Amino acid sequence: MPEIRQNLATKEWVIIATERARRPEDFKTRRTENKLPARSDTCPFCPGNEVNAPGETCVISDENGWKAKSVPNKYPALQADGDRTRTIKGIKRYMTGVGIHEVIIETPVHNTTTALMKDRDVEDIIRIYRERYIALSEDERIELVTIFKNHGESAGTSLEHPHSQIVGTPVVPQHIRLRIEEAMRYFDDNGECVFCRMMKEELREKERIILETDCFVSFILYAAASPFHTWILPKRHTASFGKISDREVADLAKILRTTLAKMYYGLENPDFNYVIRSSPCDIGESDSFHWYLSIMPRITKTAGFELGSGMYINTSFPEESAKFLRGVKI
Repeated sequence: MPEIRQNLATKEWVIIATERARRPEDFKTRRTENKLPARSDTCPFCPGNEVNAPGETCVISDENGWKAKSVPNKYPALQADGDRTRTIKGIKRYMTGVGIHEVIIETPVHNTTTALMKDRDVEDIIRIYRERYIALSEDERIELVTIFKNHGESAGTSLEHPHSQIVGTPVVPQHIRLRIEEAMRYFDDNGECVFCRMMKEELREKERIILETDCFVSFILYAAASPFHTWILPKRHTASFGKISDREVADLAKILRTTLAKMYYGLENPDFNYVIRSSPCDIGESDSFHWYLSIMPRITKTAGFELGSGMYINTSFPEESAKFLRGVKI
């Protein structure tokens, strides 16, 4: 019989469709061989083509040149200049579209991906995330900073060169507010962080664990919204990603690259999104909230039921998916 499972942190329900369940190996994308060049003359992110990209806001270099850097998005969703103003006219509410939208160019190499990089190169990316996160958080117009990566066409990427993005918005979306409120409610009722509780239970049961390092745990959610839906949580309770330590930066680089490598080899380079979910800027540190990184492989499609009900249908058992990834050799 199908199971309807609930995510303890978000209160979202997910249908685990046992009657439609597929084996983990059935989700392989069976991609053709990567034939991209190491450098493209038409790519604005490749070395030598910098004239086609905006100026740097942060850069990490060595004796051979830049290794990773952030630049303003050439086609930003929000405008960096201007004041944040709100207007109310009857039932209409709107505000000026101010904010900050940057691109993190993760490597000079055009035809690679996070899973194939060295840990120290991914560490450079995380360091830029932290520096730019802190900088955007200090802008009084910004209420929420979101870091995310789109990999592959079905994940929404428009450029093949490895990159991720950071956006500072002048509002906190409603679904983020609801997560904050649920976390506060759980803390008030139980006297502990719901994310810490989930992590303790996952470490105790071990069924859905993918990897564990000194500072982080990578696991597939009990109520995974889709096949291989994974969270990476810091063991140290911290609400804001901006508080990540140097040791944690190195450890996050290791567990993120390794988790993505297991997906890369086990599922044959699937499209995916990942996002770092952190507390809003005006909250900062909190006993009830806990930042985390969420990875969503795009190996199934959202259809009418999901859009109509708000509930996802997952055609894989999280426990079997985690076991499959644990067994992937990299």
